[in-house]
Amino acid sequence: MPSEYTYMKLRSDCSRPSLQWYTRAQSKMRRPSLLLKDILKCTLLVFGVWILYILKLNYTTEECDMKKMHYVDPDRVKRAQKYAQHVLQKECRPKFAKTSMAMLFEHRYSVDLLPFVQKAPKDSEAESKYDPPFGFRKFSGKVQTLLELLPEHDLPEHLKAKTCRRCVVVGSGGILHGLELGHTLNQFDVVIRLNSAPVEGYSEHVGNKTTIRMTYPEGAPLSDLEYYSNDLFVAVLFKSVDFNWLQAMVKHETLPFWVRLFFWKQVAEKIPLQPKHFRILNPVIIKETAFDILQYSEPQSRFWGRDKNVPTIGVIAVVLATHLCDEVSLAGFGYDLSQPRTPLHYFDNQCMAAMNFQTMHNVTTETKFLLKLVKEGVVKDLSGGIYCEF
Repeated sequence: MPSEYTYMKLRSDCSRPSLQWYTRAQSKMRRPSLLLKDILKCTLLVFGVWILYILKLNYTTEECDMKKMHYVDPDRVKRAQKYAQHVLQKECRPKFAKTSMAMLFEHRYSVDLLPFVQKAPKDSEAESKYDPPFGFRKFSGKVQTLLELLPEHDLPEHLKAKTCRRCVVVGSGGILHGLELGHTLNQFDVVIRLNSAPVEGYSEHVGNKTTIRMTYPEGAPLSDLEYYSNDLFVAVLFKSVDFNWLQAMVKHETLPFWVRLFFWKQVAEKIPLQPKHFRILNPVIIKETAFDILQYSEPQSRFWGRDKNVPTIGVIAVVLATHLCDEVSLAGFGYDLSQPRTPLHYFDNQCMAAMNFQTMHNVTTETKFLLKLVKEGVVKDLSGGIYCEF
């Protein structure tokens, strides 16, 4: 007959597996919780690094002293003004820009490409092959919604009626400051301005006529003074929230706070234009500019960073101008990276050296492209930043 000690020992031995099973089960239950915490920590870490990266891009650029801006030779000012007037006085040649681009780039430039989106893309069309900004893959529904809000999708009738149109694409380059080309620039049929480059306070140098303001949400002017009632606002859509922003601007609605969190800088809360003045840039123009004309590599999925395969708004605008106008001129273009202490823009105190920190655009390739256009006579460089002909 077992003693009391033996009985207690047997009872203890029998209960031990149950205790071990309970401990193991409890440990397994903790694992998903621990895994979730690890994922959360990693997410917060990545988000923190991203925030620091954005802050670095926006706040570590060297500032130039605008009071010490490079001297502009009065003789150069006179020559630039004379040259610009000469360009305007020459006879306008119908379809010259398109024909020249087609000859220069053969099968890499589509002569019949529509400048603005007029209908939502179908799955079989070029717009559906790529993600923004090169296409509208998976966004055809949002495009359709936007188009239903926009009553017009082409140039205004008074511009279409002209038998020969002259375009000037006004860049933001510091080289514009001091040339006093404003009066001449105002005489072009179509004046295309980029991003938030201001007119107010600089009209002597850059003019005050705006036909098209071409930009994306983060680049749109914040001041109502930079919008004129007859301007066309041409939106370049890079990401999903850009569609939400554009819809809010067209409908004059307030953009939800959670949507604003996805922009890398402050965006305009309203654009004082009627719906008929909004246009959506045809993304095939960006695709063709990037992959066909500039021959950048097509986008590759990657965890961090990006390929330098997105053209600048300026170069996209130049290609757009060849589709809109018969004769095309440039002003305020050219990055002279050999002079890092010269002003990057005509309106702020950023130095040219800031271009060395940007990670999206291939400035060298774009400069070669613009130089080719000027030397081949496809476009005219009124300020001489790409190639001086005066």
